[in-house]
Amino acid sequence: MKKRHWRIIIVAIAGIFFFFLNGAVEAKTIKVGAAINMTGPASTWGQYHAKGMQDYFRYVNEVKGGVGGSMIEMILVDTGYKVPEAVAAVKKFAIQDNVDMIATWGAGEGLAAKPIIQQYRIPTINFSTSWELLEAPVSYMYLPFGSYRMDSFAVLEYIRSIHKGKDAPRVGLLTYNNAYGRSIHQPCKEYASKYHINIVSIEEFPPKTLDLTTELLRLQKSGAEYVFMQMLPATIITAFKSADRIRYNPAFFGTWTSTDPDFFKLGKGLIRDRLRIQFPGGLPVDKSPGMKIMTDLWKRYGTVHQFDASYWEGVVVGMIMERAFVRAHQKFRTINRDTINRAMESFKNENLGGIVPNITYTANDHSASFKARIVKIGEDGSFTPLTNFFTPGKEKIKFLK
Repeated sequence: MKKRHWRIIIVAIAGIFFFFLNGAVEAKTIKVGAAINMTGPASTWGQYHAKGMQDYFRYVNEVKGGVGGSMIEMILVDTGYKVPEAVAAVKKFAIQDNVDMIATWGAGEGLAAKPIIQQYRIPTINFSTSWELLEAPVSYMYLPFGSYRMDSFAVLEYIRSIHKGKDAPRVGLLTYNNAYGRSIHQPCKEYASKYHINIVSIEEFPPKTLDLTTELLRLQKSGAEYVFMQMLPATIITAFKSADRIRYNPAFFGTWTSTDPDFFKLGKGLIRDRLRIQFPGGLPVDKSPGMKIMTDLWKRYGTVHQFDASYWEGVVVGMIMERAFVRAHQKFRTINRDTINRAMESFKNENLGGIVPNITYTANDHSASFKARIVKIGEDGSFTPLTNFFTPGKEKIKFLK
């Protein structure tokens, strides 16, 4: 009896030991590396991307108790909007920090880092939604929502829908001369060739350009009735100044990257009511569960006090990452690079409460969604939906009152 008694005690002690051992393994810190532009051109975007991610991870840790008992740690590196710094940061994340997941920032930075990400098999979400990032091989590189290909199709489809007259709409492109700027060129040409739109001029310029009068004069001379821009917020203000200088009044369009907190300060008296953008996400007027969480973050942490697109995207990327961790924990009982990637590729209409359209990833398609809507930007910082969400090329646009 004594021997049996001691066997029971030993087994119980062993069980307790393995319980705590397994718990310790399961409750490891989830590490996220974020290589973000914090000080270079368009750093306001990067700063609020980082703040959105940090606030959401803090919320997950403090309010939800982490993911499966594991806390999320975010390791932030400033890339200064420079490709070499971004590549160095990703190498550090992969080798030194041994992160479980990565966020990269610009189009050029994501493209340059992609081989390293694939070498070390680290699932990565890129803030820039350049469609070139998802050209084969697609492994481990993800977008949070529809690419600039979707933006291009959606904007041109909207222009085609509002255009009056028998002649084809005359559209000019005004973009940076880098990977980000050029990301709308090919999709616009592709759409225009199919749907009777005339791309009359493509004007490129370096991101540090301080005056766009020459480019706007060329667009004006080409007869462009609509100007589709792919540039960051401060440069859009420069474009508005140049257009006013030459008394050129086309309809201006942009992608979802067209605003940041500084945009409305710099644009007072210039934005007026002339900017419409493709915005692929939730807005306060939607009153969706996802937007309620975002509003709660404002109140809880005070980082922003009204809707901001750059902060919104930081929260979105944080939400997608957390959902990937949750699914990895549910499916595989462990959270690491491999299980996160496998979990993400199993996303099917993953619902994040309306903060973005439902997300689907497969082994061959990491584009998240292809749902767009056109939104009017007000000088007071307002975002007013002009259309429903629609799939460009497949669903008819419904105009909102």
